[in-house]
Amino acid sequence: MASEGTGTHKDPVTGEMISKTELKRREKQREREARKQEKAAAAPPAQDGSANAPNEDDLNPNQYFELRSRAILKLKETQDPNPYPHKFHVTKSIADFVREYGEDGLIAPGKKLEGVLVSLAGRIHNMRSSGSKLKFYDLHGEGTHVQILANARDAAGEKTFTATQQIFRRGDIVGVVGTPSRSQKGELSISPSEMVLLAPNLHQLPSGHFGLKDQETRYRKRYLDLLLSDDTRRIFITRSKIINYIRRYLDALGFLEVETPITSMVAGGATAKPFVTHHNDLNLDLYLRIAPELYLKELTVGGLDRVYEIGRVFRNEGIDLTHNPEFTLCEFYMAYADMYDVMEITEDLLEGMVRYLNNGSTVMKYHPEGKDGKELVMDFKTPWKRYDMIETLEEKLGVKFPPSETLHTAKANKFLIDLCRKHGVDCSEPRTNTRLLDKLVGEFIEPLCISPAFIVGHPQVMSPLAKNHRSRPGLCERFEAFLCGKEICNAYTELNDPFEQRLRFEEQARQKEQGDDEAQPIDETFVNALEHGLPPTGGWGMGVDRLVMFLTDSPNIKEVLLFPAMKPIETNATPSGQQ
Repeated sequence: MASEGTGTHKDPVTGEMISKTELKRREKQREREARKQEKAAAAPPAQDGSANAPNEDDLNPNQYFELRSRAILKLKETQDPNPYPHKFHVTKSIADFVREYGEDGLIAPGKKLEGVLVSLAGRIHNMRSSGSKLKFYDLHGEGTHVQILANARDAAGEKTFTATQQIFRRGDIVGVVGTPSRSQKGELSISPSEMVLLAPNLHQLPSGHFGLKDQETRYRKRYLDLLLSDDTRRIFITRSKIINYIRRYLDALGFLEVETPITSMVAGGATAKPFVTHHNDLNLDLYLRIAPELYLKELTVGGLDRVYEIGRVFRNEGIDLTHNPEFTLCEFYMAYADMYDVMEITEDLLEGMVRYLNNGSTVMKYHPEGKDGKELVMDFKTPWKRYDMIETLEEKLGVKFPPSETLHTAKANKFLIDLCRKHGVDCSEPRTNTRLLDKLVGEFIEPLCISPAFIVGHPQVMSPLAKNHRSRPGLCERFEAFLCGKEICNAYTELNDPFEQRLRFEEQARQKEQGDDEAQPIDETFVNALEHGLPPTGGWGMGVDRLVMFLTDSPNIKEVLLFPAMKPIETNATPSGQQ
């Protein structure tokens, strides 16, 4: 229950700040519960030796938290045992234990592997009893689990056994010293001679059967989600494998991994709205980077011919199923290469990655509306299909576009506005040529790309950092890779002409004056670097989070981010015992 107003009094049990009225209510409730416990303590013990305690399954989260907190505070006071010990020596992981002793025939049902002593540690998920002298626990860790078969016969004494077992609750982290064994039913177990509480869980752990179903709670309390969901754990292990694969692939090609600044005075390298922060000592507003591109190309000017970076970038834009304002981007720059070389690398990288993750197969399935929704089949086998932007739009819309070299003009702008209106394609202000073309592509070409495909033949007006096409005036050497109708990477033959780059930046500045917040400003430092000579270079960038979505069959980008952007919860001093 939330407090009635702003917290002004400290709860001595939970440590939270609550109202005076709420504090009085809790003190009266605790007095009543203390009297009940005194009566229970005075009553004769039950036949199984346990005290007449309240059924913890019937308690609400606040009541459970307070009851468990008092019990752990009592242990802290008596140190019998210390509920937060400094160290427990682990001799084997749970996964190694299962691998080494789980072999069929090694341990017979109902028997122990005498002479072997093992120390394990993990978290208790489920607890079961068979009388007062036999307890079963499921010990989880490293994505696997093993049963603890606690028998009073294996303990130092029955009283010690009972006292120790009464301490543990679901969610506690425990250490176990014991012998590998199997239960009478043949389940691999560890029969403990000693169990130690290493860190108690003060909260009710959601049911192991039903798990954590509330999506908001899963995203806000990712630690709980990871504890209870093997699928969530699988997603983030796969994410790590994807990033490691990219890193190993680029390293093998002779690329050097570098780090570039997060904050800068100019937000360049991409078409996006930046976040603004402030440097107190310099009394200067700075931007969080929207891309590392310009820094990486400056390094290529400096003689680092193959560089890449995997890191966070920040774009102050909307949140939806495939966009998060903070995301992981991989960019690389390769001297003496062009977009065609980079296109081959893209195909090879992703086909190899999918085979690595998918037991050698290039075919994967994706469910954009969830597991029970429609199914898309993706085949990463190369070569991928290529769609020429203007030619495909002309084919789909049954029109002839103005010459490519005029697509930046006011006349072309009117043509594009009329085309969008005719086909019901909405484009909010400012209706620049770039934005109008982007909306048309999103409506008529991107949905064609279910299996990975390239869109090529971009007009120069859409690509201020790409080199003009060597044989098609008005177009540039750029491709975008799409998967399930969504962009996953973007690449150019990089513009290395400082005179042309300045003109492109000036055009972007004009678009910014028209109200396009995403247009790029002039970066004099970068232009100056180009004036020292950038070799012919192929550049590439890929959003890692979105790729992970498709390769883990996750319909929401929040599923592949450990801590996604969430709106704050507006409450008054929510009790820390409430889930």
